Amino acid sequence: MPAPTSSSDQSPAQTSAATGAQWLIGHGHQRAIITEVGATLRSLTVGDRAVVDGFGSDEWSHGGRGQVLAPWPNRLGDGAYTFQDVSAQAPLDEVGRRNAIHGLVRWLPWRLTGRAQNRVGLECELHPSPAYPFSLRIEVEYRLGREGLTVTTDAQNFGDGDLPFGLGFHPYLTVGTTTVDQSRLRVPANSRLVTDERGLPTGKVGVAGTEYDFTTARPVGVTRLDTAYCDLTRDSDGRVRVELDHPDGDAGVTLWADERFGYLMAYTGDTLDEGSRRTALAVEPMTCPPDAFRTGTDLTVLRPGARWTGTWGITPR
Repeated sequence: MPAPTSSSDQSPAQTSAATGAQWLIGHGHQRAIITEVGATLRSLTVGDRAVVDGFGSDEWSHGGRGQVLAPWPNRLGDGAYTFQDVSAQAPLDEVGRRNAIHGLVRWLPWRLTGRAQNRVGLECELHPSPAYPFSLRIEVEYRLGREGLTVTTDAQNFGDGDLPFGLGFHPYLTVGTTTVDQSRLRVPANSRLVTDERGLPTGKVGVAGTEYDFTTARPVGVTRLDTAYCDLTRDSDGRVRVELDHPDGDAGVTLWADERFGYLMAYTGDTLDEGSRRTALAVEPMTCPPDAFRTGTDLTVLRPGARWTGTWGITPR
């Protein structure tokens, strides 16, 4: 991660009672706002066009909008897990399904580590707790450039024992349609996870020929997605790219992720409050599947002093 900038490079950030300091970054016609609470991507625009469906300066993030999901993404059944003989219990914040969801950092204040006109870096430290009895430092940098928004995460184990780690992000993409039903979606994934009534994986199936097959771009239509895709097809640069397009071809957006992210969650928002349902598509790059702290599937283990880096981004079209 870049070294902190000097105070002369920084202008005062505005503050929201709901999400703390608000850092605006820009490049050309692009603008992004990142908040102190959760290092959350509150807004991403190109000119007067919204690229992500975020939330207002006087609001807080509902439905996970723009949040960082760590040290695990998605659902953790019963909030309970054991890692190398260390047992932990996280609060159940998806009470009806008896799950802990989306980790621990999304409601915490993050510390500014660096800022320039087109980038901002933030850091959060997790010290041992009943939910996560480990020592983890996470740095996230948001940078705007010709390619759009690039998000780089650096995680480090600063404790004296191994720790489990997973990461995800939760942007809602929009191309200006009234509902996501009208948008055209392409997800280059060959399989999806099958889940039980609690949203926890029970297996994996192919998507070919099913309503979940978006390997070729087509309208979302009435398909209800709260779906973790896997067996991703990557381009020659190692990135997987999800594309969402306006039906008239007037606007489009690409979410890409490097090889550190082996899963993509697509969510049409059918369980959100009535006014927010199916208004945008959450596309969530994830390093591991739901419930990975219990199953161990594709879970990252960081040794003492070890670091992990991964990158994803959003490119308006």
